[in-house]
Formats: sequence, structure tokens, C-alpha cells
Amino acid sequence: MKKFLSLMLAMSLGFAAVGCSSSNESGSEGTSEAATSSEAGDSASSDKLIVGLDDQFPPMGFRDENNEIVGFDIDLAKAAGEKMGVEVEFQPIDWDSKELELNSGKIDLIWNGFSISDERKASMDFTKPYLNNTMIIIVNEDSDIKTKADLAGKVVGVQDGSSAVDAVEADPIHTEFSSMPTYDTNILALADLDIGRVDAVVADEVVAKYIIAQDPSKNYVILDDNFGSEVYGVAAKKGNTELIDKLQSALDELYDEGKSAEISEKWFGEDIVVNE
Repeated sequence: MKKFLSLMLAMSLGFAAVGCSSSNESGSEGTSEAATSSEAGDSASSDKLIVGLDDQFPPMGFRDENNEIVGFDIDLAKAAGEKMGVEVEFQPIDWDSKELELNSGKIDLIWNGFSISDERKASMDFTKPYLNNTMIIIVNEDSDIKTKADLAGKVVGVQDGSSAVDAVEADPIHTEFSSMPTYDTNILALADLDIGRVDAVVADEVVAKYIIAQDPSKNYVILDDNFGSEVYGVAAKKGNTELIDKLQSALDELYDEGKSAEISEKWFGEDIVVNE
């Protein structure tokens, strides 16, 4: 009986030792993986860059008819990745949680028509602006609206939740509109412009020009007046200057070689890329 108990005790201790060993090894692997993940946004030496984006923002990044992620930013990011010698992976994210995704190391970059602001620059590092964006006013060719002041008494459409809403509401002229209906997309707003349900549409230049380029038969006119400008940049985790510097060098090369202009022509019908 004693021999049996001794044997059982020895076996139990053996299993316990194996269990502790497995637990420690597993914990080490978990720690290593966590470290790798957390360092993803801190290193420019990785062979892969994970780009976080909103995949419903044409033409910057969106799903095509085959459910593939395509767009201007997608092509530009791939070209930059080739220059840097890294693979670029696109990761759709909850746009409201973009900064959290970046700081946690789940993504390396935010690259999707991302506006640079002083507030964002305080918590993230940015490349130089690569694209200017203006809140433009679009009317039909036969419209009597020639200036922003002519919008008084008119119906002006905007996309719901867009920065166009903020830009318009920051201008005193909006109090003189007949009404300002909002739409789920700029495409729907422009459809109402076609049939005369609204007199004008205010939208992001990069979005509106893309939509207009898809159907040259539409006789739209973009006014000289607008509701202000902003710039787009690519953001990395605060302090990750190594990655930003390498990415900026790649973007500079693409600009100098005319590759970024080529990509812009593809998506916008003209070269609107900047390198400021």
C-alpha cells in the first residue's frame, strides 16, 4: 500500500512538473507574441505593414464588385510598400476606434483619407500632407448659383456625418439656406441634384471628383467658392518616427518619379497629389 501511494505521489509530482513546464513555455510564447504585436507599430524593420482603414470611403479605400479592397490610398500604399521592401496588409477597422487600434499595435498606420489636425498631431505622428481636400460646391450646369452667396434661399444637400456638415455649419451662410437635407452617401445627394430635388451639394473634393469622373455625361459645375480646405496624411503611433521617416522617403520617391501622379490620374482623372 505504501509502495502504491509512493508511486502515485511520484507520478503526481511528475505531472505537476510537466504542467508547470508547459504553462511557463506557453506563457513565454504568449509574452513573445504580445511583445511582437505591441512592437508592430514601433518598428520600421518589419517585413509587413498593417494599414488600418475604413473600407467604405471611395475612392480612397472601398470594396469593389468583387469585394476586394481597392482605391487611391490602396494603390499608393502598395507602391510605397514596394519601395520600402515590405508587404502591405489592409485591415478594415472601426473608424471610431482608429487611434486605439494604432496605439495597441494592431495596426501600424492609419491611411484612408485621414485629415491632419493639431489635435491629432498631438497624439500621433504624421507624414507630410500628400493630398489636399476642399469642401466644394457642386451645381448643375444650368444653375443660377454662381457663388456661395447665391446659396441663400436654396436647398443644399450634404452627406450625413461627414466633415462637410461641420464645414457648412461653421459658415454663416448656412442659416440662409431654405433647407439642408442629409444623405447616407454623396452619390445619393448627387442623384437628387440630378433631378432637381436639391439645388447644390457640398462634398469632399476627392470624393465628388471621383464620382463625377465615373459618369462624364453628367453636366456638373464646381464653383470657385468653397467651404474650406484640409489636408490628408498618413499617421503612425506617436514616437514612431523611424517608420514615418521611411514611409515619407518612399512617398517622396513616388512623387519625384511621377508614380503618385499616375495613381492620381487613375482615380481622379488628374494629378492632385502634393508633396509639401
